[in-house]
Amino acid sequence: MALSHALLATLSNGCYSGYDLSKQFSGSVGFFWQATQQQIYREVTKLEEQGYLSAEVVPQSGRPDKRMLAITDAGKAYLQEWIRTPCSVSPMRDDLLVKLFAGHVSDRMTLRQELEHHQSQHQANLDAYHQIEAQFFKNPELCNAPSDRLRYLTLLNGIQFETGWLTWCEQAIEMLADLPADPINS
Repeated sequence: MALSHALLATLSNGCYSGYDLSKQFSGSVGFFWQATQQQIYREVTKLEEQGYLSAEVVPQSGRPDKRMLAITDAGKAYLQEWIRTPCSVSPMRDDLLVKLFAGHVSDRMTLRQELEHHQSQHQANLDAYHQIEAQFFKNPELCNAPSDRLRYLTLLNGIQFETGWLTWCEQAIEMLADLPADPINS
């Protein structure tokens, strides 16, 4: 997947200014596809040049004009074609797992602190997902609109992902407690 697909997916929900697109992206697709604001703006320029986005200038008094971005029919067709193309499972790249793999050259406390750090980050993500669920999906069984049901499915994946990580972090911390203290060396 490319950033272009993630941006078009975000714009498939409505028109946004560049700033609002970046904000909307961060609060939705950004949970599972990362991009900086600079990357987003660069990609928007490319998508507009390719005819996948259009921009309408909206005059504002006392402020710079606002450019409202919208997905074009060509952009929708491009997004639909990408959706029809089978994708592979994304390869896992995780610093923590590499650190644990080589953790025998370090001390147990350093590894425990790293695990606890990750545990707190995953808990914060899970809390955010539960807030989104409470705010937008109080009764998920009543999600009749396909877009709502599909968004809820992505949220469920995030909840299960973070729950799995939290369970694993707890197990890893427990197993680490049984190892020699400094340095592990075996």
